[in-house]
Amino acid sequence: MEQQAVWAIIIFLVSYALIISEKIHRTIIAMIGGLLVVGFGIVDQETALHHIDFNTLGLLIGMMIIVSITADTGLFKYIAVWAAKKAKGKPVAIMIVLALITAVGSAFLDNVTTILLMVPVTFSITRQLRVTPIPFLITQVIASNVGGTATLIGDPPNIMIGSAVKELTFAAFISNLAPIVVVIMAVYIPLFILIFRKKIQTTPERIQNIMDLELTGLINDKKLLIKCLVVLGLTIMTFFLHQLIHVESAAVALAGAFLLLLMTGEHRMEEAFTKVEWTTIFFFIGLFVLVSGLVETGVIADLAAKAIDVTDGDPVATSMLILWLSAIASAFLDNIPFVATMIPMIQEMGNMGVDNLEPLWWSLALGACLGGNGTLIGASANLIAAGMSAKEGYPIKFVAYLKIAFPLMLLSIVLCSGYIYLRYLI
Repeated sequence: MEQQAVWAIIIFLVSYALIISEKIHRTIIAMIGGLLVVGFGIVDQETALHHIDFNTLGLLIGMMIIVSITADTGLFKYIAVWAAKKAKGKPVAIMIVLALITAVGSAFLDNVTTILLMVPVTFSITRQLRVTPIPFLITQVIASNVGGTATLIGDPPNIMIGSAVKELTFAAFISNLAPIVVVIMAVYIPLFILIFRKKIQTTPERIQNIMDLELTGLINDKKLLIKCLVVLGLTIMTFFLHQLIHVESAAVALAGAFLLLLMTGEHRMEEAFTKVEWTTIFFFIGLFVLVSGLVETGVIADLAAKAIDVTDGDPVATSMLILWLSAIASAFLDNIPFVATMIPMIQEMGNMGVDNLEPLWWSLALGACLGGNGTLIGASANLIAAGMSAKEGYPIKFVAYLKIAFPLMLLSIVLCSGYIYLRYLI
């Protein structure tokens, strides 16, 4: 193995270990790792820039701006309180309705944003009921990762896969992933009720407190809401038309964001930009450069060759290997760096004679997104919910979460195994 390849592996593994340890912020580690790849001459600056996926970054930034402005209208709080009243104030029913709203929201906004919007509202409702918010938050985290699996924009791994493989359009993600997502949520709902129903009992008086909540006044800017809904609707509709109009998803999301800023006035621009998660954006940049070192030195190609040797290029065995490897790895490692490593590996398999890569891409998407449910550190949405809950005095313990979520994650991957096999491999 060439010396440059050895250095690329060392920098990647050390960076990965530090990201997992959470001793230093992952964005700092990813950026320093990426800069070391350039500094050691493993890739030059121009090549490093070529490996940065600006389509993924543009899509994330555009959607963050749209959602941040929409949140200012009070829409998301209105939806949550309306749902609680429709559930007759009953804790178990509210828990399930909020989980379903989170799943749907995560499909069309992205799971991190949806969790940021839903958690404060959940605390508001559980205070009225005087029950622990932890069951509500755990079901929402799991639902956010499941719902985010259904679309191109729902979860960062899907954004990365869709950006790398131009044939996988917004409509393709929905038609291929939404059916199994619906099945998984249908299986999860009765299990949520079974697991949590005894932990969130309350009194009739507290239920009445929920029913007495007023919806009037929760929407604080109706004109802004109309503008936001129009732009959001146009943006999502344009995602569906991607294959016909040949405009990349980043251009669509950024066009939507700046159209909304144009309609709402430049006074909102600075506030909207402060709500963009720049730490996440720079984490992606560092990560793309970090992985470029493995690509340019041939390490990824060697891994792909070994994977094909293990499975003999058999499409069933290769798909199942990627699905289960992605799920288990994404449960214990952040799924974003894992997917960044896997994408070029699958592309290399195509160069080595694997004819039909489609089952492999869907296996990677399902494994990475759903595997993130396995532990508290498996996905960004999990960590955000845990952090917000701890600030409110309700820490979600790693082992307590693991006992509930890991078996549910394994169940979802079993269901996905059957789905991949029946739909693509028979």
